[in-house]
Amino acid sequence: MIQRSILSAWIFAIPMLLSSPAFTQPQNLAVRPPAVPLVTHDPYFSIWSMADRLTDDWPKHWTGKANGMMAMVMVDGKPFRVMGPEWRRVPAMTQTSCAVYPTRTIYTFKDAGLELTLTFLSPLLVNNLDVMSRPVTYVTFDVRSADNQSHAVSLYYDACSEIAVNSADQKVVWSRFHVGDLQVLAFGSKDQAVLERKGDDLRIDWGYFYLVSKSQPAMASAFATDRESRWAFIQNGRLPSRDDLRMPRPVSEGYPMAAFAFDLGPVGDKPVSRWLMLAYDDQFSIEYFYRKLRPYWRKGGWEAADLLEAAAKDYDSLTERCRVFDEDLVADMKKAGGEKYAALASLAYRQSIAAHKLAADIDGTPLFFPKENFSNGCISTVDVIYPEAPMYILMNPGLMRALMTPVFDYAKSPEWRFPFAPHDLGTYPKANGQVYGGGAKTEENQMPVEESGNMLLMTAALAKAENNADYAVRYWPLLQRWAEYLKEKGLDPENQLCTDDFAGHLAHNANLSVKAILALRSYAYLCELAGKKAEVELYRKTSEDFARKWVAMADDGDHYRLAFDKPGTWSQKYNLVWDKILGFNLFPADVARKEMAFYKKSQLAYGLPLDNRREYTKLDWVLWTATLAETAGDFAALVDPVFDWLNKMPTRVPLTDWYWTNTGRQTGFQARPVVGGVLVKMLADPAIMKKWTSASTQQQK
Repeated sequence: MIQRSILSAWIFAIPMLLSSPAFTQPQNLAVRPPAVPLVTHDPYFSIWSMADRLTDDWPKHWTGKANGMMAMVMVDGKPFRVMGPEWRRVPAMTQTSCAVYPTRTIYTFKDAGLELTLTFLSPLLVNNLDVMSRPVTYVTFDVRSADNQSHAVSLYYDACSEIAVNSADQKVVWSRFHVGDLQVLAFGSKDQAVLERKGDDLRIDWGYFYLVSKSQPAMASAFATDRESRWAFIQNGRLPSRDDLRMPRPVSEGYPMAAFAFDLGPVGDKPVSRWLMLAYDDQFSIEYFYRKLRPYWRKGGWEAADLLEAAAKDYDSLTERCRVFDEDLVADMKKAGGEKYAALASLAYRQSIAAHKLAADIDGTPLFFPKENFSNGCISTVDVIYPEAPMYILMNPGLMRALMTPVFDYAKSPEWRFPFAPHDLGTYPKANGQVYGGGAKTEENQMPVEESGNMLLMTAALAKAENNADYAVRYWPLLQRWAEYLKEKGLDPENQLCTDDFAGHLAHNANLSVKAILALRSYAYLCELAGKKAEVELYRKTSEDFARKWVAMADDGDHYRLAFDKPGTWSQKYNLVWDKILGFNLFPADVARKEMAFYKKSQLAYGLPLDNRREYTKLDWVLWTATLAETAGDFAALVDPVFDWLNKMPTRVPLTDWYWTNTGRQTGFQARPVVGGVLVKMLADPAIMKKWTSASTQQQK
């Protein structure tokens, strides 16, 4: 049974045998996420366990391709697997729990009189960009006797070279070297096609993967095939005595591995620990208007050796800092939305960050680039930044600026000549200009109201978090142009694309109109902060007039319509959440109240559909809509079905944000950054917002 002191910081445990008392959770809360984060740094270095037990399958890249790693423990001469599927009849050690926190995943195992804890720590501390940008995950083994007897224990960990290639037919090379007291095993592709590929369903094939350990007695390391390395440990607890030097060769020819083994000797009641580092140096991360940008951690001229040395030195301090960070953040998640909300938000935190790359511009300015994972592979898509914005406004307004700056700079360039905001900057990892719809050439399939409204709303929310409009003033001509466009086109949008047009184009979109109206009010707010008094009254009055008209145009009795000209329809009005967060109170309180009552009657088994046309929904928007609730009970009424879906989703992938509410099946998308929008409930709490935005500001002074 998990101790109550641990439960105070507990997020969720994966139930392997729910009938067992060992998996009884407070208030019967047990969670089985569809995929468990292990290594989470960027769209290329993102590895997950897509199974209930760590020993049920190989770890996988978020795209679903294997990124093979295996961990084993030898107890009194008997080997057990603790990561990786059945291999040579080596039994799996019994997994007793799995807890997922914002920065850590902790597995526990028990067998043969031994207890083992395996922790994956990705120190994604968003208020410290130097640390957050380091592509290093720590893997820690903690073992102790569970039966008051002494046991002879050895540990094993390997990683396959497929982590460093897009496909297993590509050739790899490997090498070993020392950095101080660190032993470093490195893999990389032979051809090193730096930033040559672009697209969606891709893995990296340039740069170098590192498996690293401190040098210590009774430790061994080796490069070998998967069979040679693992079989040597299974036979005698050791590794091959010679490195395999047959390179370069395709990964599929023997699956070359890097491996470490540790002989711990006798282990009793006192815990014994060993730790490794998994790191990836991509050397160049993003092509930004035809300039190759370095990863942010390299901005001071660092090389891979500097990264590994600093990461090893900081192991103890970061282990403690991440523990404190996790406990603090989870406590506020629970305060904002309850236990079920905290479980969902904790899982979303790492996924959102891992769908980005933090790069440094030529002057060291941080630029944060999201990827549209499994939607179209675009980079810096405005209607992807918009749904994820709550997390970054809350946790670090500086990161919000890093998300928006590339879009603003592109929009003010001569290439972008339209009176509305762009949709994207290219196809990941090449941010060289919009590729969606008509690109920068025509207005075909653009999203003028959608993206212009998004940029104005996000800029206003950022200004509120920072309590000034300094950032907005840098791009004032653009904001003014977009506000003028929405003043003309926003109240009753024409037949045009919006972010939710899965069921086709839609004219007179009521929810899109809400976005435009609140964006106009946001511009008035920015004018007020910037001291532009003449414009304040004009845009405030315009937004107030539009809001009054909207109530009459959208009214459909006990709810509001999907489209102004379509009686008997409905949709989620999630854009209303900014009226609450920004404190505008532009729409009568009864609008959200009436919508919420209707939503509760319109839900299906796994949540509220996006609108009346189909049964699918968007995870991010459901949480935005739930945040409109005036009571904890109404919020829970919309979140509880989503929590049930989290437990039962049949598709084992990192969180999809687009799924069927009647079956729980994935419609499309996975591992996308938009799940950062789940944190919107915290952003809507003024005290929590002030606490985290202030902490971030102080950290960076």
